[in-house]
Amino acid sequence: MTTRNLPALGILLVAVALTAGCGSDDDGSPTATPSVSSEAAPTGLPTPEASPSADGATPPSAAAQGTTERRPASPPPVVLPKRPASAPGAKQVIEAFRAAGLKVPHPKDRSVDCGPDGLGLGCSELMATDAVTVYVFPDETSASDIAETWGGQSYRRGAVVLNYLAAKTPAADRSRYEKVLNGLR
Repeated sequence: MTTRNLPALGILLVAVALTAGCGSDDDGSPTATPSVSSEAAPTGLPTPEASPSADGATPPSAAAQGTTERRPASPPPVVLPKRPASAPGAKQVIEAFRAAGLKVPHPKDRSVDCGPDGLGLGCSELMATDAVTVYVFPDETSASDIAETWGGQSYRRGAVVLNYLAAKTPAADRSRYEKVLNGLR
């Protein structure tokens, strides 16, 4: 045996002594925890913080028994800015298009995409259809900035922006949507 193997042999002996209950004062009850005396553990080696009980289970450490941080089951709801009272809501715009006989297939309320976890555009409401997407912003300045960004693929009236980027609406039909939007309060 070489001197390089002595530290490993010492650790192995400590582990065997701990599992065998060497030097413990337990009374044979399953809840008694063996103690480690200073004679059983060689100096210079770390002593375990928690030793196994007679049934082989390791009791939880004091840190594990402390309070556990509780997290909500779902993320908090996104709070979107309110639309101006003078602007129609996105659903109201979609209903006006439908009432005018314009196509608004597969409408989806995607207002959650306005917030920081979505597109982050800062809109108040967002309704998407296969024909047009309706954005309502909290103010006309924000609406104007976005409409300029989208260039000729959008139309703005007040705080409402119609976006045709992903739409299947022919350019010739876009004026009909814009006319209906202009007719709303």
